[in-house]
Amino acid sequence: MTNTTTQISTGVQLLEVAPGLEGQRIDNFLRTRLKGVPKTMIYRILRKGEVRVNKGRIKPDYKLKAGDVVRVPPIRVNETDEPAPIAQGLLDRLQAAIVYEDKALIVLNKPAGIAVHGGSGLNYGVIEALRQIYPKYTELELVHRLDRDTSGLLMVAKKRSMLRYLHEQLRGDGITKRYLALVRGSWPASRKQVAAPLLKSNLRSGERMVEVNPEGKEALTTFKVVRRFGNFATLVEASPITGRTHQIRVHARYAGHSIAGDAKYGDDDFTKEIRQLGGKRLFLHAVGLAVTLADGTHLTLEAPVETMWQETLEKLVGED
Repeated sequence: MTNTTTQISTGVQLLEVAPGLEGQRIDNFLRTRLKGVPKTMIYRILRKGEVRVNKGRIKPDYKLKAGDVVRVPPIRVNETDEPAPIAQGLLDRLQAAIVYEDKALIVLNKPAGIAVHGGSGLNYGVIEALRQIYPKYTELELVHRLDRDTSGLLMVAKKRSMLRYLHEQLRGDGITKRYLALVRGSWPASRKQVAAPLLKSNLRSGERMVEVNPEGKEALTTFKVVRRFGNFATLVEASPITGRTHQIRVHARYAGHSIAGDAKYGDDDFTKEIRQLGGKRLFLHAVGLAVTLADGTHLTLEAPVETMWQETLEKLVGED
């Protein structure tokens, strides 16, 4: 069956935020409510101030409150008779990656190279695939995000109540996240943290870039040496205390030890040498996650790295 697509123009929409949706970011709210609207268009109307909440301008990270009235300007929308099906191979791969599941939460070991959501030229990501796997769960939402090329533990809420609870935990330091990163050079054992404010900006191309800037938001990452490979590379464990975009990647570069395979913030020569050993990916992996759920369950999860990662480190050991 072939999907048919038509384009319609909407008028001004006034969307009232129902109880139970409070705490959700305005951009996520709009992406859920405005079916067929590209993510780039949603961010464009937010940046231009065309979306109003209670008649006032807001930022894309504004957190909604129950009873808020969101005004959406007229936009052109693609309307399809049904969502494009996602390849069964990807669905099987994501199902096999699930490391924890209960009635309200899914945690999976996201493979590198798969976006967490569609947009920017991508028709789908992890969340769209999971919605196809779990059609009866109509409230499936990402709890947090991982960059497309970062692998590891990703939380997806099945229920709005779980989403709200975990967002509270993230804001209140109730969730501990640990990452593994392979960085250039010999990371000094004495450097246990990087504290540097981060400023986010969008380039003309729409690409998001982050830089250390005194006008940015406070950001703190702790680092611990796991293994050294001579003076060439170090495997470190990084724990973001704050949750800024690209935080670990930018803090690692700021410390003078960029992450292997990082096309945006990395060192091209270092990345090339790692690629020659078979490491054709970004070497950043969300390895550990700990949280206490609302019912008192202490959830502590670990996600193994993929074969390519492990084999590359073994070759580094051989050269050490």
